Amino acid sequence: MTKTILRALQGEVLPTPPIWMMRQAGRYLPEYRATRAQAGDFLKLCYNSELAAEVTLQPIRRYGFDAAILFADILLLPQALGADLWFTTGEGPRLSTITDMAGVTALKPVDDIHDTLNPIYETLRILKRELPSETTLIGFAGAPWTVATYMIAGKGSPDQAAAHALKNTDRAAFQALIDRITEGTIEYLSAQVDAGAEVIKLFDSWAGSLKGQDFTDFATKPAAQIIAALKSRHPGLPIIAFPREAGDNYIGFAAATGADCVAIDNSVTPEWAAEHVQSTGCVQGNMAPTHMVTGGADLDAATRRVVQAFKHGPHIFNLGHGITPDANPDNVQRMIDVVRAG
Repeated sequence: MTKTILRALQGEVLPTPPIWMMRQAGRYLPEYRATRAQAGDFLKLCYNSELAAEVTLQPIRRYGFDAAILFADILLLPQALGADLWFTTGEGPRLSTITDMAGVTALKPVDDIHDTLNPIYETLRILKRELPSETTLIGFAGAPWTVATYMIAGKGSPDQAAAHALKNTDRAAFQALIDRITEGTIEYLSAQVDAGAEVIKLFDSWAGSLKGQDFTDFATKPAAQIIAALKSRHPGLPIIAFPREAGDNYIGFAAATGADCVAIDNSVTPEWAAEHVQSTGCVQGNMAPTHMVTGGADLDAATRRVVQAFKHGPHIFNLGHGITPDANPDNVQRMIDVVRAG
C-alpha cells in the first residue's frame, strides 16, 4: 500500500491524517543532545552521515511518525556555494556577507556544490536503508529568499532589513543572488532525490516579510522555477512548499508554483486555511508549537481543532513551525495519540 503521506500528497482524504513534525529531530529530545555532544558541534553533526542519520531516526523510533525529514540545515547550500559558515553557541548561525554584485560573482559555480554536500546525500542513502518501510523520507532546502536573507545579513534577523535594503537599492545584485541560489537549490534537491528522498519540502521561513510584487518575484517565482525543474527531472515527485506567514498569499500558492501541498503556519486559523487553501489541494499544518511546551487539555483541544478543520480534504498534520527546544517530549506523544484516536 502507498505510504500515507504520499497518499495525502496525491489528494486523498484519509480517515486519520498522517503526521510528522518540523524539527522533530532536535534539542527537545535527550537522545539528540547526547548525539550532538558526541559529534562535537552542530555543523559536524550535519556532515557526519552516520550521526545525522541517527538523529533523523530517533524521533521515528520514539514516536512512529509517518515521515522522517533529513537532518541538515538550510545554510549548508550557501556554504557549498563558498560562503563562510559557523555557529555561535546561544546565538545561532553566522555567515560571511554578500552586499554587492562582486560578492555574488565570487560564489562558486553551482556544479561544485556536491563536493561539500556529498555527506548529506550519504545520510539520505543510510536513511533509505534503515527507515521502516511505511515511513516517508523527506528531503528539503531553504527557499531562495530565505537563504538570501542570511547570506546578505550574515545572520538571522527579525525583519530581514539587510535583504530588503539590497533588494531596493541594487536590484540587479539581489536578483543575481536569488538566481544563483535558485540554480543551486535545484541541483541540491535533485541530488537528494537521487539519494533516496521521496518528498521534497521547500522552506521559505521569511516569506511573510515580502509584500505585493516582491512576494510574486521572490517567493512565488523562484519556488515555481525550482518545482518545475525538479518535476521535469523526477516525474511524479511530490513537493511541499512552506511560505511561512504568507497570509492571503497562501491562497493560490500551490497553483502558482506547482506545489502538491502548502504548509500553513499558525498565524492563520485552520478554519481559514481549510476554506481558502485546502479547497484546492493538500495542506500541512498547523498547530501552534507552544502547545508542545504547555501541554494539558489545551493541547488536546488544539489538536482536535486542527484535525476537525481539515478532515474534509487532504491533510498532513504538523505544527505551524518547528518544535522548540523547551518542548516536553511527553506532549508530542500526547498530540500523536489524540490525532490517531480520531
